Amino acid sequence: MYILWTIIIGFIVGVIARFVLPGQDAYGLIMTTLLGIGGALLGSFLGQALGFYAPGEAAGWIMSVLGAVVLLLIGRAFRRRAPVL
Repeated sequence: MYILWTIIIGFIVGVIARFVLPGQDAYGLIMTTLLGIGGALLGSFLGQALGFYAPGEAAGWIMSVLGAVVLLLIGRAFRRRAPVL
């Protein structure tokens, strides 16, 4: 049941992050979900490093969305530098 909630919340966080940072990213359902889950993991890591969260504590909604936005920006930076074949 925990994994199902992680997937659902990851999808919601991914959708919010893509709404906050719109663009022509062609992400589907799975990539949006992975973006949200990765954003939550990054948000937890950064929050613990900055002292916002205790070790082992999960990130909140805002930090999860911020983490997903950071991942979107990183992905866009790498995509722009890729050579065109």
